[in-house]
Amino acid sequence: MIIFQLITSFMAAAGFGVLFNAPKNALIQCGLVGMVGWILYYMLSSGGMDVVPATLFGAMIAGVLSQLCAKSFKMPVITISVSGIIPLVPGGVSYDAMRHFVENDYYTAVQLSAKVMLLAGAIAIGLMFSEVANQLMYKRKKR
Repeated sequence: MIIFQLITSFMAAAGFGVLFNAPKNALIQCGLVGMVGWILYYMLSSGGMDVVPATLFGAMIAGVLSQLCAKSFKMPVITISVSGIIPLVPGGVSYDAMRHFVENDYYTAVQLSAKVMLLAGAIAIGLMFSEVANQLMYKRKKR
Protein backbone atom coordinates (compact mmCIF):
# COMPACT_ATOMS: atom_id res chain seq x y z
CA MET A 1 0.00 0.00 0.00
CA ILE A 2 2.83 2.42 0.79
CA ILE A 3 4.35 1.86 -2.67
CA PHE A 4 1.02 2.80 -4.24
CA GLN A 5 0.90 5.96 -2.11
CA LEU A 6 4.46 6.87 -3.15
CA ILE A 7 3.79 6.38 -6.86
CA THR A 8 0.44 8.16 -6.99
CA SER A 9 1.57 11.15 -4.93
CA PHE A 10 4.66 11.52 -7.12
CA MET A 11 2.54 11.36 -10.27
CA ALA A 12 0.01 13.86 -8.90
CA ALA A 13 2.65 16.42 -7.99
CA ALA A 14 4.68 15.96 -11.17
CA GLY A 15 1.51 15.97 -13.26
CA PHE A 16 0.43 19.24 -11.74
CA GLY A 17 3.91 20.55 -12.50
CA VAL A 18 3.17 19.83 -16.17
CA LEU A 19 -0.17 21.67 -15.90
CA PHE A 20 1.54 24.54 -14.08
CA ASN A 21 4.10 24.78 -16.93
CA ALA A 22 7.03 24.00 -14.68
CA PRO A 23 10.31 23.50 -16.53
CA LYS A 24 10.92 19.91 -17.61
CA ASN A 25 14.03 19.68 -15.44
CA ALA A 26 11.93 20.62 -12.37
CA LEU A 27 9.27 17.92 -12.71
CA ILE A 28 11.27 15.32 -10.78
CA GLN A 29 11.80 17.78 -7.91
CA CYS A 30 8.08 18.70 -7.95
CA GLY A 31 7.14 15.04 -7.78
CA LEU A 32 9.60 14.23 -5.01
CA VAL A 33 8.52 17.18 -2.87
CA GLY A 34 4.86 16.23 -3.27
CA MET A 35 5.64 12.59 -2.55
CA VAL A 36 7.57 13.31 0.65
CA GLY A 37 4.90 15.75 1.91
CA TRP A 38 2.13 13.25 1.20
CA ILE A 39 3.95 10.30 2.75
CA LEU A 40 4.57 12.27 5.94
CA TYR A 41 0.88 13.21 6.01
CA TYR A 42 -0.16 9.62 5.29
CA MET A 43 2.08 8.13 7.97
CA LEU A 44 0.97 10.63 10.61
CA SER A 45 -2.74 10.37 9.84
CA SER A 46 -2.70 6.58 9.61
CA GLY A 47 -0.75 6.54 12.89
CA GLY A 48 -3.64 8.22 14.69
CA MET A 49 -2.90 11.93 14.34
CA ASP A 50 -5.76 14.20 13.29
CA VAL A 51 -5.65 15.21 9.63
CA VAL A 52 -5.24 18.95 10.28
CA PRO A 53 -1.90 18.75 12.14
CA ALA A 54 -0.78 15.98 9.78
CA THR A 55 -1.50 18.33 6.86
CA LEU A 56 0.40 21.09 8.63
CA PHE A 57 3.49 18.91 9.02
CA GLY A 58 3.20 17.64 5.46
CA ALA A 59 3.02 21.21 4.15
CA MET A 60 5.96 22.23 6.32
CA ILE A 61 8.19 19.49 4.96
CA ALA A 62 7.03 20.23 1.41
CA GLY A 63 7.86 23.89 1.93
CA VAL A 64 11.30 23.19 3.36
CA LEU A 65 12.12 20.75 0.57
CA SER A 66 10.87 23.27 -1.99
CA GLN A 67 13.24 25.87 -0.56
CA LEU A 68 16.16 23.44 -0.70
CA CYS A 69 15.40 22.24 -4.23
CA ALA A 70 14.92 25.79 -5.47
CA LYS A 71 18.33 26.80 -4.14
CA SER A 72 20.04 23.65 -5.40
CA PHE A 73 18.58 23.80 -8.91
CA LYS A 74 18.43 27.62 -9.16
CA MET A 75 14.74 28.05 -9.86
CA PRO A 76 11.85 29.90 -8.19
CA VAL A 77 10.48 28.34 -5.02
CA ILE A 78 6.89 28.81 -6.16
CA THR A 79 7.46 26.46 -9.09
CA ILE A 80 8.23 23.56 -6.79
CA SER A 81 6.08 24.44 -3.78
CA VAL A 82 2.80 24.80 -5.69
CA SER A 83 3.21 21.41 -7.31
CA GLY A 84 4.53 19.91 -4.08
CA ILE A 85 1.47 20.73 -2.00
CA ILE A 86 -1.07 19.45 -4.53
CA PRO A 87 -1.35 15.99 -2.93
CA LEU A 88 -2.33 17.69 0.35
CA VAL A 89 -5.15 19.80 -1.12
CA PRO A 90 -8.51 18.64 0.32
CA GLY A 91 -10.37 18.23 -2.97
CA GLY A 92 -12.44 15.23 -1.94
CA VAL A 93 -13.61 16.88 1.27
CA SER A 94 -14.49 20.04 -0.68
CA TYR A 95 -16.52 17.99 -3.12
CA ASP A 96 -18.37 16.26 -0.28
CA ALA A 97 -19.12 19.61 1.35
CA MET A 98 -20.63 21.00 -1.84
CA ARG A 99 -22.58 17.80 -2.45
CA HIS A 100 -24.13 18.04 1.01
CA PHE A 101 -25.04 21.67 0.39
CA VAL A 102 -26.81 20.66 -2.83
CA GLU A 103 -28.60 17.84 -1.00
CA ASN A 104 -29.79 20.35 1.66
CA ASP A 105 -27.84 18.54 4.40
CA TYR A 106 -26.53 21.80 5.84
CA TYR A 107 -25.32 20.41 9.14
CA THR A 108 -22.88 18.01 7.48
CA ALA A 109 -22.03 20.55 4.78
CA VAL A 110 -20.98 23.17 7.32
CA GLN A 111 -18.91 20.63 9.23
CA LEU A 112 -17.09 19.55 6.07
CA SER A 113 -16.64 23.17 4.97
CA ALA A 114 -15.05 24.00 8.30
CA LYS A 115 -12.72 21.03 7.88
CA VAL A 116 -11.76 22.22 4.39
CA MET A 117 -10.96 25.68 5.76
CA LEU A 118 -8.84 24.18 8.54
CA LEU A 119 -6.95 22.01 6.06
CA ALA A 120 -6.39 24.93 3.68
CA GLY A 121 -5.20 27.03 6.61
CA ALA A 122 -2.84 24.26 7.68
CA ILE A 123 -1.33 24.18 4.19
CA ALA A 124 -0.88 27.95 4.18
CA ILE A 125 0.62 28.01 7.68
CA GLY A 126 2.96 25.12 6.85
CA LEU A 127 4.28 26.93 3.78
CA MET A 128 4.60 30.15 5.76
CA PHE A 129 6.57 28.43 8.54
CA SER A 130 8.99 26.98 6.02
CA GLU A 131 9.52 30.42 4.48
CA VAL A 132 10.09 31.99 7.91
CA ALA A 133 12.58 29.25 8.78
CA ASN A 134 14.37 29.88 5.49
CA GLN A 135 14.56 33.63 6.18
CA LEU A 136 15.88 33.03 9.70
CA MET A 137 18.57 30.68 8.38
CA TYR A 138 19.53 33.22 5.71
CA LYS A 139 19.88 35.99 8.30
CA ARG A 140 21.87 33.70 10.57
CA LYS A 141 24.29 32.81 7.76
CA LYS A 142 24.72 36.50 6.94
CA ARG A 143 25.98 37.25 10.44
